[in-house]
Amino acid sequence: MKVQNIALLIVFLLFMTNNSVFSQEVTDTISADTIKKKIILPVLSDNFYRKPPPVKLKYSFAREIALPEPEKKLPSHWTKKNVLGFDISEIAFVNWSAGGTSSISGLLKGDFNRTYEKKLLKWVNELSVRYGMNKQDGIEVRKTDDAFQFNSTFGHRHDPESNWFHSAKLNFNTQLTNGYKYPNKENPISRLFAPAYMFLGFGAENSTKSKNRVFYLSPFTYKATLVWDQELADKGAFGVEKAIYDAEGNLIKNGKKSKNELGFLITNKYKKEIYKNVIFVNSLSLYSDYVNKFGNVDVDCDLALNLVVNQYVKANIGTRILYDDDIKNKTEVAGVQVTEGPKVQLKQVLGVGLTYAF
Repeated sequence: MKVQNIALLIVFLLFMTNNSVFSQEVTDTISADTIKKKIILPVLSDNFYRKPPPVKLKYSFAREIALPEPEKKLPSHWTKKNVLGFDISEIAFVNWSAGGTSSISGLLKGDFNRTYEKKLLKWVNELSVRYGMNKQDGIEVRKTDDAFQFNSTFGHRHDPESNWFHSAKLNFNTQLTNGYKYPNKENPISRLFAPAYMFLGFGAENSTKSKNRVFYLSPFTYKATLVWDQELADKGAFGVEKAIYDAEGNLIKNGKKSKNELGFLITNKYKKEIYKNVIFVNSLSLYSDYVNKFGNVDVDCDLALNLVVNQYVKANIGTRILYDDDIKNKTEVAGVQVTEGPKVQLKQVLGVGLTYAF
């Protein structure tokens, strides 16, 4: 019995001894793991949030497209202005006891401008076209206006702040269709390029920054009067040398189709808003030939008053005065055209119409 008790005591002691050793090892293991986690965890956290490098594919069916770079627009030295207009006037009578003639008139016009400016250079190009028709009750359609004008001025200045330019100017004027001394429509008194006037010269030009006033003076300007219709040239129309006939009326020498002159030219353009939406425009040209009758001045004066209703509706009142010593007035006496001396020519216009600028 004693031996059994001693054996149980020994087994109990051995068990207790082994249990404390196991417990110590577990404690040591947990402590070691805790220490390891405290040291390794920050390193693992940094790598965890770092993105992996992209995988390069060995083969790809994707197509590489090179996108074009946006073009850099260089500043343009050109400016443009286009204005189209149509004026109309109409009067109608129906059973009007006081009498009257119904009529309708239309005027189509266009003005186009292209200007190049760069530092010391300036090049201005202007094109103006006019064509008008009138129809009265019981009377055929008649032309009321017909003009084709082109101006080109090239200038150079020494100082960018100066308003004075050394300039060369080209001016060309003609008409588009035949002109008549109504009611005679059998014998035209003017045609396309009959007449046509060309001015070419050089001088000095002064213009304001706003271009509301442009003054030009040329001491040497070549003027050509063209009459490209032999019938009119034989009559000596518009100052060209007429044909020569013998006593029996046989033609000896055809009339010349052109006349050349050299003289001085002065032009001035002025534009001012004299009242709100009321704009005054004046254009003046003076020319005199050095060789033929120096002192006889050709005058071309245009006065206009533009009344602006809104962006698209405008009214205008205009007067044009012409005098050319080479242009002889024609009148009709007993059905026969008779040539008189030079006279002042006057044209007056009053219209309301639509305009479109672009």
